[in-house]
Amino acid sequence: MDERAFYTESQTTKPATLNCPWCKTAETYQLRWLLRKKKDRLPGGGDERDRARFQKAQSYMVLMEDKVMCKNMRCRKRFDVSGIKSMAFLTE
Repeated sequence: MDERAFYTESQTTKPATLNCPWCKTAETYQLRWLLRKKKDRLPGGGDERDRARFQKAQSYMVLMEDKVMCKNMRCRKRFDVSGIKSMAFLTE
């Protein structure tokens, strides 16, 4: 059974304060995250290995953007999102 069958997927945005490395301005950017929430119960057709994997599965978020464009009108350069983890586990 595929791991994606254990989760429901949705997209969300979270604010993050980032500094542009060229113009040095700090702005708040809305970063897109893929949210994977663990389902209540195992989908049908799973065997013992799938049940064990489902028990260990956790809800988590994955960062979808790795670059953002500077909001300063004079700069407008794209820079890497740094200082933010690309994956975060959710607590319930």
